[in-house]
Amino acid sequence: MPRKILGVIPARLASSRFPGKVLAQISSKTMLQHVYERASLARYLTSTIIATDDEQVYEVARSFGARVRMTRADHLSGTERVAEVASAEEAEIVVNIQGDEPLIDPAAIDAAILPMVHNDDVVMGTLKKRIEDPREIADPNVVKVVTDRAGDAIYFSRCPIPFLRVGQGGVPPWDPPVPAVRDPTRRSTQAGSERPERTRTPGIPKPEMPVSRHFKHVGLYTYRRDFLLEYPTLPIGPLEQTERLEQLRALENGYRIRVVETEYESLGVDTPEDLARVSRLFEASVLRGVR
Repeated sequence: MPRKILGVIPARLASSRFPGKVLAQISSKTMLQHVYERASLARYLTSTIIATDDEQVYEVARSFGARVRMTRADHLSGTERVAEVASAEEAEIVVNIQGDEPLIDPAAIDAAILPMVHNDDVVMGTLKKRIEDPREIADPNVVKVVTDRAGDAIYFSRCPIPFLRVGQGGVPPWDPPVPAVRDPTRRSTQAGSERPERTRTPGIPKPEMPVSRHFKHVGLYTYRRDFLLEYPTLPIGPLEQTERLEQLRALENGYRIRVVETEYESLGVDTPEDLARVSRLFEASVLRGVR
């Protein structure tokens, strides 16, 4: 692949819910080292670098052989930190890889990169995963995304989008499919059952009803370098301020975000409880010999 593609892992010790989490130990390595090693397995990244404003993180990253760069401490977001690093690199495409996802799938990184390789009009990209747990739809900590037919984001929100009216089309959004027309010869398989069979008016087709029409956003971003350097200067709009979602800045300023569907289940570490859960997964994988 004749392009320079840089992966940047922003890492800082400050965290409101879990200070110092990037240096937390998981199966004899820091979380940051796990992220770096897994990101380095992505086929399309030509280089991976850690960006930090903390001397301790810098020294730890150097100790396990990572490329690491000190950045300014006054950045308001990880994107700004990534942009500072990208400004000193010649990469055409830059990937922002979260430093708190020790199980990041290298294939997911590659999937996010491909649209930018094949289409020069794509200036920013990210990932989405179909929601399988209905509880996540209403969870404001799970960001939802809707896209158009081309795969470009229409909107990101902490609210349930799209909104599905219960009973719309005759079934709730999570119900199994129902017969198009009631068969009068069909009998219940349960003797004495008093529950009536669902019916549908003949001639009205049943809409397609997938397992879920909701997708959650997976927080990995790809950028065209020139766009990334411009991104921190874009004005913050009311939608970004309301939702507290930085990616809305691109949409509010008229830029498209290409969204690729993935099977990767994001397992970020935001709390000590998350760390314990991820540690158990690592221990289980070691026992199975899957690392």
